[in-house]
Amino acid sequence: MSIDISEALKALDNPTRLAILGWLKEPSKHFPEQQVNPDEVGVCVSIIQARANLSQSTVSLYLAALQRAQLVTSQRIGPWTYYKRHEQNIEAFQQALRALI
Repeated sequence: MSIDISEALKALDNPTRLAILGWLKEPSKHFPEQQVNPDEVGVCVSIIQARANLSQSTVSLYLAALQRAQLVTSQRIGPWTYYKRHEQNIEAFQQALRALI
């Protein structure tokens, strides 16, 4: 499946969404309070919400946009949802963008 460059650019056209993607690049550094291994499992949406200092619904919408753009993946563990970067798709996006400019 190829990445939709337009969808990815739309998702990244928001400073907070861009920051979230950046934080998820080094989750252990940016989310030290995470209880599970953030590099393997991802980061719980409530912890991302606390760092972003936004409502849970806003952060969920931002993460949904990043997921639609295929830049992050999610996984549910019990009642919690964890997000992490989809590095393969991010690399594909970067390559596609380099090919255009």
